[in-house]
Amino acid sequence: MNYKDTLLMPKTDFEMRGNLNKKEPKFVERWKEMGLYHLVDEATKENKPFAFHDGPPYANGNMHMGHMLNKVIKDVIVRTKQMEGYYVPYIPGWDTHGLPIESAIQKLGVNRKTMSVSEFRKKCEEYALEQVNKQKEQLVRMGTMADYDHPYLTLHKSYEANQIEVFAKMAMDGLIYKGKKPVYWSYSSESALAEAEIEYYDVKSPTIFVTFDVLDGKGVLDGDEKFVIWTTTPWTIPANTGICLNADLVYAVVDTEKGKLIMLESKAEELCAKFGLEKHEILKTFKGQELENITCAHPFKDIDPYYERETLVILGDHVTDEAGTGCVHTAPGHGVDDFNVGNLYHLPVLCPVDDKGKMMEEAGEFLAGQHVDAANKTVGKKLEELGHLLHLEFITHSYPHDWRTKKPVIFRATAQWFCSIDKIRDKLLEEIDHTKWLNPWGHVRIYNMIKDRGDWCISRQRSWGVPIPIFYCEDGTPVMDEAVFKHISNLFREYGSNIWFEKEESFLLPEGYTNEHSPNGIFKKETDIMDVWFDSGSSHTGCMKERLGYYPMELYFEGSDQYRGWFNSSLIIGTAVYGKAPYKSVLSHGFVLDGKGNKMSKSLGNVVDPIKLVNQYGADVVRLWATSVAYQADVRISDDIMKQIAEGYRKIRNTLRFLLGNLNGFKVKDLVSLDELELVDEYVLGQLNGVITQAIDAYDRYDFSEVNQLMSNYMINVLSAFYGDFTKDILYIEKEENKRRRQVQTVLYYNLKALTRLYAPILVFTTEELHDYFDFGEEKAVSICMEKMPEVLALPHLEEANHLMSQFMEVRKDVLKALEVKRNEKVIGKSLEAKVTLSLKKEFADVEKLKETLKLMFIVSKCELTEETEGLEEFDTSYIKVEKFNGHTCARCWAVFDEDEMHDEELCERCFEVVNG
Repeated sequence: MNYKDTLLMPKTDFEMRGNLNKKEPKFVERWKEMGLYHLVDEATKENKPFAFHDGPPYANGNMHMGHMLNKVIKDVIVRTKQMEGYYVPYIPGWDTHGLPIESAIQKLGVNRKTMSVSEFRKKCEEYALEQVNKQKEQLVRMGTMADYDHPYLTLHKSYEANQIEVFAKMAMDGLIYKGKKPVYWSYSSESALAEAEIEYYDVKSPTIFVTFDVLDGKGVLDGDEKFVIWTTTPWTIPANTGICLNADLVYAVVDTEKGKLIMLESKAEELCAKFGLEKHEILKTFKGQELENITCAHPFKDIDPYYERETLVILGDHVTDEAGTGCVHTAPGHGVDDFNVGNLYHLPVLCPVDDKGKMMEEAGEFLAGQHVDAANKTVGKKLEELGHLLHLEFITHSYPHDWRTKKPVIFRATAQWFCSIDKIRDKLLEEIDHTKWLNPWGHVRIYNMIKDRGDWCISRQRSWGVPIPIFYCEDGTPVMDEAVFKHISNLFREYGSNIWFEKEESFLLPEGYTNEHSPNGIFKKETDIMDVWFDSGSSHTGCMKERLGYYPMELYFEGSDQYRGWFNSSLIIGTAVYGKAPYKSVLSHGFVLDGKGNKMSKSLGNVVDPIKLVNQYGADVVRLWATSVAYQADVRISDDIMKQIAEGYRKIRNTLRFLLGNLNGFKVKDLVSLDELELVDEYVLGQLNGVITQAIDAYDRYDFSEVNQLMSNYMINVLSAFYGDFTKDILYIEKEENKRRRQVQTVLYYNLKALTRLYAPILVFTTEELHDYFDFGEEKAVSICMEKMPEVLALPHLEEANHLMSQFMEVRKDVLKALEVKRNEKVIGKSLEAKVTLSLKKEFADVEKLKETLKLMFIVSKCELTEETEGLEEFDTSYIKVEKFNGHTCARCWAVFDEDEMHDEELCERCFEVVNG
């Protein structure tokens, strides 16, 4: 007889191999056909809401690993909250305006110069919608669940209308103004930029030391002295109108072979050595404040009439003695500090540089048409020719760059639209203090950004975006009229913002509109568009308030770069419009790096494509990676890392398969009452209770790596290595209806049900597949994500079980050690060949209560308890002897028995009874 056929081995169609790349697309299709998101939405809409807002990724190109980390974590949050009983409508969004889209379609061959602005914008819109659809497909394939049928896009008519209303509220409250001041200007994008669009990289720049001849010493100087200024941007010398000193620093007139030079007294010797001056005698010293209002001549005064102006000596707190000469070249048209201090002295704001970063004709024939990079050299050479260049050297320093083009930016004074930060700064800081920043450093980061932030430049000199809804009167006065703003908003809601570029001013204004600044009724519309951060920063209104009536949101979650981006702009706009931050709590994730910790880039060839990973491993394995890493910091990904994650997934799947396979034929009617379980059963279920409680707590803290670690440790150490290991003897050997077998199956049932639900937000495809095999004679939801999170079981003898089993587990460690020693000595092979003699120490004496089941739980064939210790080896918990049990081996259960325990030569009494009924 083949006794193997009489064993109740695990049986299930839930495959050992996941084959996720083949199975997952079928689930994607199924969920689409059944409208799963809408089923969940409908089933939970009466529940307490959890307002979670999706920040919009940019609609250009495929989703990268950073996007996927972001979207997987968001999906886990949404699914968790839904399974916890919340109503979590999740509207995905896309940021669809801006320069990258303009650039992308021009690279595709669209010539914007051959078409109207309106036609060009339509091309941009078509491209953006194509990108949204592509990215949407990739997110759906990753198993994310959202209202993909009705996303919010910043190009939607209703969204643009809301954005105009937000702008209008801020404008009517005096927070929007137009002014001329230096802004970050990207000559590579030909547009102004906001601080959020700036990145810093090291560059090598020329530093020049230049003399300015004194014109009028104001009775303090003799008039034959020269101030020595320094700058790292020689191209700004043509715009110089001032020399800034520190009022409290001491300046010296130093007699040298190059004349009487004015510089910091503390640096005179060092500077003269740098300039190669052998003679350097200090003639006089002055406090900076004594030199205020002295005038100098521009070093180019004899080259071109443009430079026939005075340079005024002024005072500013930003001047230090840390570097340079203490005499700072000041060009109010090319620097924020320069502009601010220049305002105090009414210095002219000159900006002889055009949109493309080229010097204009007014700067003189010797510079006209040169890019600022080339102008650096030309200015230096000309200063040398004129005898004003004392020294030239190169330094490497951090310099602002356009984050899109990665090219350097310049400061350039132009007329721009600004949002005033000063007027609401205190309120913004107050709201930051009231927000819960889940990354401990998040509060400090954004607080300091807002504390130090200048006014927000919101205008852009581009075509693809929401137009700034301003008309100019005949005298140049901008129209700030609530009725006009409302009319524009209504037009955008009906036609979209393209109408701004298609229709004349008369159509865009309310019928018959006039005002005192345009007596002839002539108006001119603004051609600039809004900063895209104003677009996305309005999403709390354009999406959540418009669609759901929510404000503020419970949670915002994005990458750590968004403290200067979306978190920042949303805070400013939300607080300005509603007097309250748009979020109650904020969470962020780090960047995805390669396996060596390097930033991914095409040039390095280390970019990891998430879609390739999905095709190779399956989306669930990628989701397991995303939830296993400490995502709040920068994380790594590589082939080796993914192989480890895939191995971890295999262990999870096999454990769940073991549970399911051993419940073949089991129904809920077969469940054993909790008060009829053995203490070891209650102990395991108690451990499961701990996992449930701790995992849900970790989910609520958004610590998904802890969730995975908790469940992995439990499944490996408690289920697989302990309970599942020794209960195989019961599950496989006993009769199907045997009570002890049903007790074990009851434990497995509760484990399978709880673990499947706990893993449901993470392993969405695997748990859905598993859910399909849940056939235990009870009602179940159409999808695992519509089930509730598991609840802890009420275990009547848990305290007793924990006390006894905690002792047993310590004793078990020692027994396993003793068995391993004998295995290494080749005394035994399998543990079933062993006989264990055990003498318990006093503090572990309660383990004797398990006397009848010890051999089963140790997985040995015989375990004898004794009070004697002679011949036994001492361990921490007990005295132990392990020897080979030379008895009779049962052909069915493979355990070894004494002769009187065998029914015949082949079977033990138990197996004979099971086989023969």
